[in-house]
Amino acid sequence: MAAKEQKKHSSTKRKQGSDSHKEGEKPFSKKAKFVEKSNVKSISNKPFNSSNKPYSIKDKSQKPIHFQEKNDPKSNRERRIQAKELAAARKKKRKPHYNLEQELASLWERMRHRNIAKEDRSKLVSEAIQKMMGKICEIAVSHVSSRVLQTCAKYCSQEERDIVFEELRPNLLTLACNAYAVHLVTKMLDSASKKQLDGFISSLHGHVAPLLRHMVGSVVIEHAYQLGNPFQKQSLLLELYSAELQLFKDLVTMKERRLSDLIPKLGLNKGSVIRHMASVIQPILEKGIVDHSIIHTALIEYLNIADKSSAAEILEQLSGPLLVRIIHTKDGSKLGMLCIKHGGAKERKKIIKGMKGHIEKIALDQYGCMVLVCMLSIVDDTKLLTKIVLRELQPILKELVFNKNGKRPLLQLLHPNCQRYLGPENLAALSLSVPSLCKGEGTEVAMDLEKDKNTSGVGESSDNDVKGDFEDNLPEDDNISAKDKLQLVSVGKKDPSTRRLELLVNSGLAEGLIDTCIENAEELLKSKFGKEVLYEVATGGAGSILLTALADKLNVLHRAIASLAALSNPEKSENEPEKEHVLEHFHSSRAIRKLVLDCPTFATTLWKVALDGKGQIWAGGHSCKVVTAFLESSDSSVRDMVIAELQPLIDDGILKIPESNVSAKED
Repeated sequence: MAAKEQKKHSSTKRKQGSDSHKEGEKPFSKKAKFVEKSNVKSISNKPFNSSNKPYSIKDKSQKPIHFQEKNDPKSNRERRIQAKELAAARKKKRKPHYNLEQELASLWERMRHRNIAKEDRSKLVSEAIQKMMGKICEIAVSHVSSRVLQTCAKYCSQEERDIVFEELRPNLLTLACNAYAVHLVTKMLDSASKKQLDGFISSLHGHVAPLLRHMVGSVVIEHAYQLGNPFQKQSLLLELYSAELQLFKDLVTMKERRLSDLIPKLGLNKGSVIRHMASVIQPILEKGIVDHSIIHTALIEYLNIADKSSAAEILEQLSGPLLVRIIHTKDGSKLGMLCIKHGGAKERKKIIKGMKGHIEKIALDQYGCMVLVCMLSIVDDTKLLTKIVLRELQPILKELVFNKNGKRPLLQLLHPNCQRYLGPENLAALSLSVPSLCKGEGTEVAMDLEKDKNTSGVGESSDNDVKGDFEDNLPEDDNISAKDKLQLVSVGKKDPSTRRLELLVNSGLAEGLIDTCIENAEELLKSKFGKEVLYEVATGGAGSILLTALADKLNVLHRAIASLAALSNPEKSENEPEKEHVLEHFHSSRAIRKLVLDCPTFATTLWKVALDGKGQIWAGGHSCKVVTAFLESSDSSVRDMVIAELQPLIDDGILKIPESNVSAKED
């Protein structure tokens, strides 16, 4: 009922409104009222302002006066031209040398072509330098002009280059922090004389640490560090060590290059040096400026003198994706190995995951490959190593075995810590450790060893090779025995032979290596680096680790090498040495000889397939070394197999045995 009454009431109201409209009364409406014509005329006579608009709303085609006064372009082409003119006008106001930059840009387009004559280019360069004289420092910060200056510095004469350098010299530090001018500064340093370079490095005095904290300025410091001689490098490093060393830098001789030697000589406070270096290094690490070798060297020196907590903090900051950007230098590689050696399971996991996608580049790098060697020798998580590291190595095995650096991680698994493959310098780098962290670990390791002795009677290491490699670089402590010192850096808890078996055999890497050697046997034999991998694979690796599980595939490899030796000897050609027979080639003949001496199984296969009845044919040239190797073999069955055929050749003087071997047999 109430709803009906309300509806009736509303309808009566509408009726009343409509009735009032009929009687001449204006109805209520929310629509805007139109202005009468008389009012429009009066408004248009008044001065223009925001409240009084000079046109009627009804006349939509009419535009305001302030729009009508402008000459709007009628076409798109005119609009583009007008926009260019406005942009050029704004640039002229903002850039005082705008017209000069335009002239230099036109000259640069002509001088940078490759097919231009040298005389024409030198004229254009001289013209550009003449135009820039007196304004070089101002226009060097421009994106376009800095490129013109770089081209001029590359192709100008030495006199012109000296003039440009002298004009830039007072402002080199300022230009070094500019994103465009920094390229000009580095190019000028490349072509600078010894006197100019020495003057620039001297001007860096007191500014090395601030510039290293600058993303752009650090590039100039690194460039100067790479170009400098040892004394100049030392002067740049001294500013990172201590504020006091800036005063005493002239007293430091080249004999004391290590910070640990400088502190006692100059009587410096070790604590103040550590605090100063921490204040310099921490901002650099926080900003992620870790690509430069000068920073890597400073970090190594800091870790040598830092206490346990400070050293652990630095290594924790470096562990992770940041480490990939460090390991491309000599000291950076050492930092990577220290992070792996002294890091816990979590840190090592972060390091390995941070290298995902970069393993190929690291393996082929001169210094990065040693980080992989250290990782494969220490990390116990073989599943993670197989999943990330070995999975990326397997598709590129062919490239690795022929590469000087790529073969090292493979040879470390096949023959660990071999001086013939790694060299003394790399073995010394593997044995490095942080002194403060080793001292902290000594008591814990000693307790663990004592506990093992009481429970199982086992506490001695059986790896004598590792002992010889690591013992020299450990901290001196009378309370720690040589056995305990060895354990300080042998941080892996898993047995080395078990780790090696899981990484090499169980992961499928060894099977892939054998297949690669079978497919590329001839190329590997004749390769300077590939023959080393082929030898280790064919002999089964150190300790014959491959013989148990992959004996059949190794026999296939032996037959593949023997079949190459069974081929007829082609005609010798000096122009095509790669077509030489494998028994005559310099590298392959030595590799086969070594296999005969160290692998009786291969020696038997080679003799039966390739050399039986052909001893006289191969008794001269490089191949004679292969034939005599059968007589020098330590296996009596191999000697007995060939003696009947080779003894007549020895009696006739056709085949000669080295005198050292003859005397050894007589004794």
